[in-house]
Amino acid sequence: MAASASETATGPEQGVWQKHEYSFQFLGFTTTYSCDGLASKLKVLLIAAGARADAKSTSGACSRGYGTPDKFARAYLKFYTLSAVGTADNASPPISGTWRSVALADRSPRELRLGDCELVEQFRDKVLPMFTTRNIDNRMTCVPNQLSGSVINLKFEVFAKFM
Repeated sequence: MAASASETATGPEQGVWQKHEYSFQFLGFTTTYSCDGLASKLKVLLIAAGARADAKSTSGACSRGYGTPDKFARAYLKFYTLSAVGTADNASPPISGTWRSVALADRSPRELRLGDCELVEQFRDKVLPMFTTRNIDNRMTCVPNQLSGSVINLKFEVFAKFM
């Protein structure tokens, strides 16, 4: 798993689940996804980034059909992230959360490959801001139309459920 637990010296903090829904449209140069393939990769990224285990990523309406690469692949995301108590308008009961280190790289999580570089960039820019994060270390380099020179290297801490 890409996320390794590392508790802060302060220990667990209280948090509440915050619901997010997002329509993700991928537009890249190096890799073309089918809509269901895009949905699968996004679910991997959601879970690795600290979303609740029941995160949903479903394929959107694609012009080319199931399993066929589509230049305008789309997926619908429905997921929950943990926010510190007092920072989110939510009536859910508080639960224990902690800061976890996350590192996204080639084969970490194992489903991630260099060809997913542009997807990780777009996830970083469009979806990651919905998480409670800190200490983002972005050393991504995505070279359009080629794998050579591309590097997936994104590290951050996320506020997630205490294990």
